[in-house]
Amino acid sequence: MDVLKRNNVKIIGRGKTPLLFAHGYGCDQNMWRFITPAFTNDYQVILFDHVGFGQSDVSDYSPAKYCSLQAYADDVLEICEALSLEEVIYVGHSVSAMLGVLAAIKAPKLFQKIVLIAPSPRYINEPGYTGGFAESDILSLLESLDSNYLTWSGAMAPVIMGNADRPELGAELVSSFCRSNEEVARNFAHLTFRSDNRADLKKLVKKTLILQCQEDVIAPLEVGHYMHHHLPESTLVVMQATGHCPNLSAPAETIQAIKDFLTHDHYLVNH
Repeated sequence: MDVLKRNNVKIIGRGKTPLLFAHGYGCDQNMWRFITPAFTNDYQVILFDHVGFGQSDVSDYSPAKYCSLQAYADDVLEICEALSLEEVIYVGHSVSAMLGVLAAIKAPKLFQKIVLIAPSPRYINEPGYTGGFAESDILSLLESLDSNYLTWSGAMAPVIMGNADRPELGAELVSSFCRSNEEVARNFAHLTFRSDNRADLKKLVKKTLILQCQEDVIAPLEVGHYMHHHLPESTLVVMQATGHCPNLSAPAETIQAIKDFLTHDHYLVNH
């Protein structure tokens, strides 16, 4: 198995410290195109596509193998091993934020710092916890996705993106969703929206940045504060950006927050 081919791994940049970017659900590495140029002078920037998305090799996919989020986190570890990486700085968006948490728990010596963009450890509301969705909402969402993935993508992607005054952003996300392998996308959605990684947060003992967007229907403000409270060495920055994809909608703000975190051990927590 060629791990680098499987995940369509690309390496750019002139620095030595590895900066690994992991895209969110239904996306691919192209979603980082506004972010990565700001880091190529100082870092070894590494991009990849999750199996079933972008230009990845889907021939290695099976529902039995990819039956948990940990399986996707293990792919991240395999990429790092194939490239002989050390002191990795991991940047994960949406569900890939939690994949980074799982990977760093399993191989803590591999990672230096973690950046979590619009993360959520649990999407379903429970007593004492606000995830953003009632369980019935998640079941309806998944039933709709299973019945007609393309229709679901056209309806949900603009909602996820937010920023209704910039419809081109929602259109890009629709297009990305529709390019994904449907079987993988359906199964990955079930893993994502039914996941519960709250108990894992306390196991991550790494300097971690949480970038929380405002008015994010997927990961509301309460989720960001919950994660900050439960991640031992975390910094929470509540961005001016709205929606779930600040890497596309607010790249300059996203870049600045990441750079501040990487160049300063501690800076003001924004509540």
